[in-house]
Amino acid sequence: MIETFLVPEKTVVSAKGDGPTVAVSDAVNRVFLLTLEITKIIEQESLDVALYGSADGTTWDAKAVVAFPQKFYRGETPLLLDLTAHPEIKVVRAHWEVARWGRGTETPMFEFGVRMKEVPAEVLRQAAAEAKALA
Repeated sequence: MIETFLVPEKTVVSAKGDGPTVAVSDAVNRVFLLTLEITKIIEQESLDVALYGSADGTTWDAKAVVAFPQKFYRGETPLLLDLTAHPEIKVVRAHWEVARWGRGTETPMFEFGVRMKEVPAEVLRQAAAEAKALA
């Protein structure tokens, strides 16, 4: 069961960057719950966080596998990552971009983290059964 951080909690950034690589090849299920938590910001700025995959950890896909909606405020945002259609992806990493506009300093500042937790098979089965019952 994989449970880790794609961006360590309370990471402070003022420029674009990448988180550490995380191996997903040992995952029992290839479905993960991602949670973006922004704990500190300054006004008039935006944060874009996306997840990229790689087969070898050196060559990364040009297109993100999944991306959080652009964020401007503190709070938590969940996102489901389903890698079942991407068996070639062995490792993932987060990439972020920051922007700032308006008055005051031009340097953005975000304190945030991204958690990644594998979704257990029983939860997936239960959700599928409930979705089928509603259809």
